Amino acid sequence: MGHPKKQRKKYERPLRPFDKDRIDKEKKLLQSFGLRRKREVWRTQSILRNFRQRARALQAKHDEQKERILFEKLNKLGISCSKLEDILDIGLEDILDRRLQTLVYKKGYAHSVKHARQLIVHGHVIVDRRKILWPSYLVPKVLEEKIILAHVPAGEPKTA
Repeated sequence: MGHPKKQRKKYERPLRPFDKDRIDKEKKLLQSFGLRRKREVWRTQSILRNFRQRARALQAKHDEQKERILFEKLNKLGISCSKLEDILDIGLEDILDRRLQTLVYKKGYAHSVKHARQLIVHGHVIVDRRKILWPSYLVPKVLEEKIILAHVPAGEPKTA
């Protein structure tokens, strides 16, 4: 079980570390979503993998209550799903689009995705009256409209 104070890895490294196709895809994701290192891609892949595993297990069991809970969780996150096949069709980009860093950039608070990351890490972004310092925070759909800048540096728009 492990020690309760010791954190575990939230990702798995790829089995083939020098696969050129995978490396090229990861580089494109790093660039387009402003990720800092490939570990963030691997962590998002593990989140996606967990959703898919849960969906496959529910397909085998036909548990209506647990299906509803999984659909509610994904819909609350902003990923619309109505049946289990939709969960299996979710892509990595769908989850990366729900990150705070991406949403700050899409709202127009930042000039680039990297600038959005810097604003978040420096404590300039507030979500629902709480300062969030993690660019990887997955923003629920309800809180998407409650993203504001705490301190607007000169020359930037105050609202999106």
